[in-house]
Amino acid sequence: MTEDALVIFTPSGKRGRFPLGMPVLTAARQLGVDLDSVCGGRGICSKCQITPSYGDFPKHGVTVADGALTEWNAVEERYKSKRGMLDGRRLGCQAKVMGDVVIDVPPESQVHKQVIRKSATQRDIVMDPATRLLYVEVAEPDMHEPTGDFERLAIALRDQWQVEDVTADLALMRRLQPVLRKGEWKVTVALHKGNHDATPRILDLWPGFHEGGLYGLAIDLGSTTIAAHLCDLKDGAVLASSGLMNPQIRFGEDLMSRVSYAMMNPGGDVEMTRAVREAINALAASIAAEAGIETTAIYEVVFVCNPVMHHLLLGIDPVELGQAPFALATSGSLSLDARDLDLTNLNRAARVYVLPCIAGHVGADAAAVALSEEPGKSKDMVLIVDVGTNAEILLGNETRVLACSSPTGPAFEGAQISSGQRAAPGAIERVEIDPVTKEPRFRVIGSDLWSDDPGFAEATKQSGITGICGSGIIEAVAELRMAGLLDPGGLIGGPDQTGTPRCVPEGRTHSYLLHDGSAEGGPRIMVTQGDIRAIQLAKSALYAGARLLMDEMGVDKVDRVTLAGAFGAHISPKHAMVLGMIPDVPLDRVTSAGNAAGTGARIALCNVAARDQIEATVHHIHKVETAIEPKFQEHFVNANAIPHATDPFPELNAVVTLPDVSFNAGGAGSEGRRRRRG
Repeated sequence: MTEDALVIFTPSGKRGRFPLGMPVLTAARQLGVDLDSVCGGRGICSKCQITPSYGDFPKHGVTVADGALTEWNAVEERYKSKRGMLDGRRLGCQAKVMGDVVIDVPPESQVHKQVIRKSATQRDIVMDPATRLLYVEVAEPDMHEPTGDFERLAIALRDQWQVEDVTADLALMRRLQPVLRKGEWKVTVALHKGNHDATPRILDLWPGFHEGGLYGLAIDLGSTTIAAHLCDLKDGAVLASSGLMNPQIRFGEDLMSRVSYAMMNPGGDVEMTRAVREAINALAASIAAEAGIETTAIYEVVFVCNPVMHHLLLGIDPVELGQAPFALATSGSLSLDARDLDLTNLNRAARVYVLPCIAGHVGADAAAVALSEEPGKSKDMVLIVDVGTNAEILLGNETRVLACSSPTGPAFEGAQISSGQRAAPGAIERVEIDPVTKEPRFRVIGSDLWSDDPGFAEATKQSGITGICGSGIIEAVAELRMAGLLDPGGLIGGPDQTGTPRCVPEGRTHSYLLHDGSAEGGPRIMVTQGDIRAIQLAKSALYAGARLLMDEMGVDKVDRVTLAGAFGAHISPKHAMVLGMIPDVPLDRVTSAGNAAGTGARIALCNVAARDQIEATVHHIHKVETAIEPKFQEHFVNANAIPHATDPFPELNAVVTLPDVSFNAGGAGSEGRRRRRG
């Protein structure tokens, strides 16, 4: 064992080596990890709870042994016995580093809580839910016509509502007789009939006429975030939207890392399944509390998710998704009891519907986007891009629709970035750089003011300026390119080449100083050459996926682009085009669809016929596998240039002039060599 141990924090991705015996809280503070503590490390406040992970982590290049942290101590035992603490959690002020370790900082332990940006998009939905309330008057028992109470309830539903062959489970049967008598033979039932159910089933019942709420959850289970919308099943109204980080991040930031974890750690898939189900239960409780309802009033849940999340939610080992031919255990839609998934913070009889997957790497989230945006009904050629850790891409019109998945990685989410963080108050989210002075200005989450506006310091005093999130780093890189500080190959120039001391030497490369808060004890927020490279890799994968679909479709350009997901709502089309993230189109033909996957989940929740529609649609979407297409690598390499090495961008060049500069790591200026503009 070496003198120092490698400590890796998730979800931030920050890492460093520390002496054995150092408290985790101290290591976190030295790295600038967002780990809360108000008691000075005395084990009183419990704000610094962390979750260590053990086993092999190929993504991080580390194996975590059982003794990576000191043993559970008396302070932790006292706290857990008095206030309670989740199994597997430790106090960061008490647990000390004894070996290489991966440590997850859960949302409740973060000072700057993430802002979940997958809010509900306004949408008119024809209401036809699978679950509804029906009031019936039941015939009283008669000794001369001996029938059971349930049979007479079934007859009443048939005669008064034309509901045939109704069923109910044993738990409801136990409640039936007292409810009927309390209501004097008048009752209200919650009746559910999914699109594949042979017969309707009674989920709940109340004496007399019941006007209480009937609610459902539409959940977009993503690799990085879990976003949920609580909907009223009577009118489709969204009562609350909330979300949290997917706790599986501690097992791997991207999907293949999680598949690798399952492959290399026996029982790893079970760990990840348990973690995500616990998170969904916590999310259901918090969103119900926010809306002021009881969790027992939630009778339905609709899930959309990528294939790896799909399998881990269902408790299926995702190992086959990590190797060709990327076979799914099941690709069809699923209708289940919520208790089959250990979802306990719902009504006891709640039902779950999972949208169908399109193929091995194109999941139910892409199907939900197709349901929401309906590319198959478009007259013109539309490219729909749902950007996240894994990008889902659809291309088509009323003639044909293609789909693929592209591994963009977590850089767009702010991970793998030197000053990167999740979207939270204090994170830089918008950036502008003056092309003449080379001076930046920016906005942070939590304030509408720009950094050069009067009152900015006061407005951000509470949150501080803590780092840069995904939307911020994307705009920063594009602004560097437009200001002539970054060449087409992605190199940042030196101070003598760019004329600004903000370009700071770091070894053989340079970084751009976006914000220096060191005088007030804050961070120096830099855009490094490594950050540029991470964004180049992410955007190249995205662009290559889109180009691959265009090749398959036989087109050189698209008519319009729709950006979906949290990215689509927060990045300007201009910055996306300058980076070369998407094919060249007129900027006014690039629109945002908001959280299209979440909208698709809401449509399926509120309209049972829409489930039949998307199940039929997925069979007509042709999937292109990026992992085995030789052309993908060629498109990927060309897309490394900003905006692109070979594809012309006439629409972009009509509105933005990209400086013709060239730098290199050895310090040669832009005067000697020129690269043609991409």
